[in-house]
Order: sequence, then C-alpha cells, then structure tokens
Amino acid sequence: MKNTHVEYSSEEQTPAVLPEFAELLPPLTEEQLDALEKDIVANGCYAPVIVNEDMVVIDGHNRKSICEKHDIPYRIAVFSFEDALEAKQWALDTQKGRRNLDKWELGKIALKLRPDIEARAKANRGTRTDLSATLPEGYSATDTRRELADSVGIGERTMGKVMQIDDNAPEAVRKALDDRELSVNQGYLITKQVQALPEEEREEAAMLAVEMEKARKELREKDAETDRRTRIAKLFSKAFEFAVQLKPTTENVRIWTECARMKPAEIDDSISEADELSQTFREIADRLRETRSKRQAA
Repeated sequence: MKNTHVEYSSEEQTPAVLPEFAELLPPLTEEQLDALEKDIVANGCYAPVIVNEDMVVIDGHNRKSICEKHDIPYRIAVFSFEDALEAKQWALDTQKGRRNLDKWELGKIALKLRPDIEARAKANRGTRTDLSATLPEGYSATDTRRELADSVGIGERTMGKVMQIDDNAPEAVRKALDDRELSVNQGYLITKQVQALPEEEREEAAMLAVEMEKARKELREKDAETDRRTRIAKLFSKAFEFAVQLKPTTENVRIWTECARMKPAEIDDSISEADELSQTFREIADRLRETRSKRQAA
C-alpha cells in the first residue's frame, strides 16, 4: 500500500462503489451512523474518502454517502494497492480498531477474503516447482485457515470453528451469533451436536439448544450480579469495621508514621489520601441520608 499523494475534490471526481469493498465490514449501528452524520453536517467531512487508482472506494463509504445526501463536498485521496486483497486488508486494519467486532464478525470478514487469499496463493504457485497444478493439492486447508485467521487477528482454531459453522450451522445458530447471544465456541458445539440428527430435525434442535444457552447465560449474569452486590456490601462493611477501630490521636498517628518509616513525600501522599477518604465517607453519609428518607417516605 502506498499513498500516491494525489487528491481530488468530490466536484472533480465521483468515486465508484463496489459491493466487495462496501460490504466487507458489518454496517454501522443506527446510533453510530447517526453520530457520524451529525458530526459531518456540523463540521464537514474532514477525513478524506480513500480510493484505489481505479477510483474505487476502499475506505469511507459511509462518509461518501452522508456527504452526497447533504450536498457536502469531500476530499478523495488516491492510494496504490498491490491487488484487491491488499486493499481489503488495509481497509479492515484501518477500521478494526474503531469498531467493537467480536470473533464471529471477524471470522465472517475473513471468509469474504478467502477467494482473494486463495487466488493470490494460486498466482504465487508459478514460482514453485514442488506444488501441483491444482489449488486444493498445492494449498492445503490448513494453509487457508492459517492465512484467514492471520488476516483478521483471531486464533487458527477459532477460524476453523467459524468455517465449520459457516458450512454446517442451522439458521438459528447463525442468527444467535449475529445477535451476539452465542460465542463462536458455543455455536460450534451446537452445530456439531445437531449434525448427527436427521436433516429435517436439525433446525428445531438447534433452536432449543440456543434457547438453553441463552437461559444459562441469563443465570450466569444473575449470579455475577449477585456476586458483585455481595462484594460491594462486604467492602463497605469492612471499610466501616476498620475505620471505627482507628483512633486518630496525635500519638497514634506519630506511631504509625514511625513504624511505617514514612518519608516526607509519603506523609504528603497519606495526607492527600486521608482527605480523599474523608470526602468518600461524607458522600457515604449523604447517600445513607437519601436512603433513609426514601424508606421513611415509603
């Protein structure tokens, strides 16, 4: 990839949009798209739309669409890419950090790159004499899985599970993964479980398995919330238990500083922490008063 440093304005050029690039990444959520639109309308499009040397949009499809919707001019920056795979990989690497993509979403993106990865491997085979003329024999499934995993930054085993799900999973499993109700591992296990059933029974069995996993997840979340509440209660109780034992007389504080061998800087830090703790306990007292008032009013 290379920045050619050639730029155009949208008044000079109209870049093309191809589905293989526009649909590479999952669409933005309504909230994300709305926030981007409000920003562009308020501040203009300060980030250029990136195109290749054929004037095909590589990155910035949403910016382009919003600008054209509101007649807002935008800049177009031309980048040079070795091939379509490098362009897609660059777009993915650029956007991945800006989006909260889970392993299933990353795996699906990798599968979209598969034809390009295998095509490059086939083209490169011409420089080797130890490979046969056909891709399946010269380029193994393990090679494919490894390159797909590396392309999106997930583990090879996870990529293998995504591929198995993509090949065999009932629709109920795919939908649950798309809705983030299952992990890749859970989706893979359900897929393997129902594969042993007659084909006409797999979808219903998968739906039941998905519902069971969702119920287990809900129970785990409730247990986690109970644990969190318990930890908070214990923490406050311990804080008060230790605090009431403190007798901050001049003598006791002197003993503390001497036994702890506090240096002047450490004393200064302890003063700041004590001030912060006093504020914390004042806030606790305020919240307790609010709680008492609400209970009395009830």
